Amino acid sequence: RPAPGPEGTVTFLLLGSDSREGIAEEFGQVGGTRSDAIIVARINAERDHIALMSIMRDSWVEIPGYGENKINAALSFGGVKLAVETVEQLLATRIDHVAVVDFEGFRSLTDALGGVTVTNEKGFSPSELPGEFFPAGEITLNGDSALAFVRDRMSFSDGDFQRVKNQQAFLRGLAKGLLEDVSLANPGQVLDIVGAVAPHLQRDPGLTSDVITGVAGSLAGLEPENLESFTAPTTGTGTIRGQSVVVLDQAALEVVKGHFADDSLREYLAGQSG
Repeated sequence: RPAPGPEGTVTFLLLGSDSREGIAEEFGQVGGTRSDAIIVARINAERDHIALMSIMRDSWVEIPGYGENKINAALSFGGVKLAVETVEQLLATRIDHVAVVDFEGFRSLTDALGGVTVTNEKGFSPSELPGEFFPAGEITLNGDSALAFVRDRMSFSDGDFQRVKNQQAFLRGLAKGLLEDVSLANPGQVLDIVGAVAPHLQRDPGLTSDVITGVAGSLAGLEPENLESFTAPTTGTGTIRGQSVVVLDQAALEVVKGHFADDSLREYLAGQSG
């Protein structure tokens, strides 16, 4: 495994399972499902910045013990352990904690907060909610509409690329709601939110309630604009072994790996936006 990250940093792997049957009780066993969402969250040492990096689920990578395949297959081949190994190998970055949530968990989290307001980049009619339309701009989602918002890809010409952007928009809106409406320094409020999503959540044994409330408390002063998202760099799509895949930009990925290594993702993202 890669060495631990810089002192004070915490790196999470967040996996969204495509299962509609809920999360298995035994950690790491996810019934052969694939990961619909793959997000690496890095909290910096100063605890004043969080970077969320989405990895396209069809990214063509090396899966330890299985050769090259789409990255979302790792969860199906070897459960959470293999998914973690695959991401660690890809980024040369130690994953400190991992959580798997099925998409019903998005519904529960949204309802627990009384709705989530997101900035929608492209107006669309979600395939899972016939007759509904999400206009471009600021919209407020309830549990059902949140689930449709983060899952839809058929409405877009670029499919998963826009879906990943929508998932990032949802997470930014969710974080803003948490920071504004929930006192992260209040363990009771934090655990109430965790309890709402717990039936749809797996977490590693080390991610205890004390760890969750401790990390949340350390982020109590975080400003919403200091939670930033981006996507692992790609060169576009291609076809490998008859499969449509996303091709990672290896040179650009090496740069990202360097910023993970020295805890400078904030500077990296400032350069990208500039």
